[in-house]
Amino acid sequence: MRRKVSIFGSTGSIGCNTVDLLLRQGGAEAYDVKVVTGARNVKLLAEQAVSLKADVAVTADISLLDALTEALKNTGVEAAAGPAALRDAAKVKVDWAMSAIVGSAGLTPTLEMAKHADILALANKESLVCAGELIKATCASSGCILVPVDSEHCAIYQALAGGKNADLSRIILTASGGPFRDWSLDQMAAATLKQAMAHPNWDMGQRISIDSATMFNKALEVIEAHQLFDVTADQIEVVVHPQSIVHSMIEYNDYSVIAQLAAPDMRGAIGFALNWPERPPLPVEQLNFGTLSRLDFASPDEARFPALRLARRVLELGGLAGAVFNAAKEAALDRFIAGDIGFLDMAQLVETVLENLHVKASQSSSLEGLETVMSIDKEARLMGQNWMPA
Repeated sequence: MRRKVSIFGSTGSIGCNTVDLLLRQGGAEAYDVKVVTGARNVKLLAEQAVSLKADVAVTADISLLDALTEALKNTGVEAAAGPAALRDAAKVKVDWAMSAIVGSAGLTPTLEMAKHADILALANKESLVCAGELIKATCASSGCILVPVDSEHCAIYQALAGGKNADLSRIILTASGGPFRDWSLDQMAAATLKQAMAHPNWDMGQRISIDSATMFNKALEVIEAHQLFDVTADQIEVVVHPQSIVHSMIEYNDYSVIAQLAAPDMRGAIGFALNWPERPPLPVEQLNFGTLSRLDFASPDEARFPALRLARRVLELGGLAGAVFNAAKEAALDRFIAGDIGFLDMAQLVETVLENLHVKASQSSSLEGLETVMSIDKEARLMGQNWMPA
């Protein structure tokens, strides 16, 4: 019997790699693809839907419904558009669902997937950052198995197979350091959008690439690690590893360290989640330790990358501090992309919004419901949009 699958965010970097793996592993003959979704790249979305013989393709932009309908004319694939269509598509019962919509926009579909999928492959880290308790409670209630797709958390998930969480001493998240790893503060202050997007190791979308340059992406992953593996802030360490070969490590109470190594190719983590608990061959580069010259590690400089300090503040506050942090970060990113603020202004904006809303955030919980999460998200986002540099 073919596995029923859905891909949310299929036109992004993670989504495209997921489609590639599905096609390599038999395509429509092996998988019954129920849903593929994207944003504005209607042409690519239609091509993916046709190649996988999906039941329905959904664009998040309701104004593009006519364009998607035309692109899918006479293909047998249904077209739909808008937030309501996304939410309805996430309610389709499947064996496996990929959540790869970028940002808080993926929260509502992810919550529905947690109710209706047997396995949820989670690439949308913002869902756990903003509403981790709610997502976990929903999975526990529905019986959905959550498998992380971020390369770092996938590495930890795999390494933990060798021991018990109760014996865990430390989680060590690796970070490439991004394009500004060796830049001074003065250089970073003048960084351009193009420079911030030029990641040295990973082929990612615009927003994730910039988040990597600021290390806000790693900050989100610190919060995500707390939610996924039930560890405290003191048990999470970040180290800069320029080669991106060691994807993350865990340390047990006896100080034994287990690392997961692989080439920097997201198809490794996606393929692990897609095939779990099996491990068939994947179309990724095999490491050659005879030619692998060095693996470097260093502590991150939090004066230049304050996002990591802010992540610990979020964990200290608890409640909905993660939702505030993420909304402010997304507002800051929008403003940097628009040329409205400088590269270093992004962290200052986020810190200001977080401190202004920290009391309200710490007194709330995602278990109060999605409306509560989205309300404080809206408040933080608006504050970030109106923030002005000192």
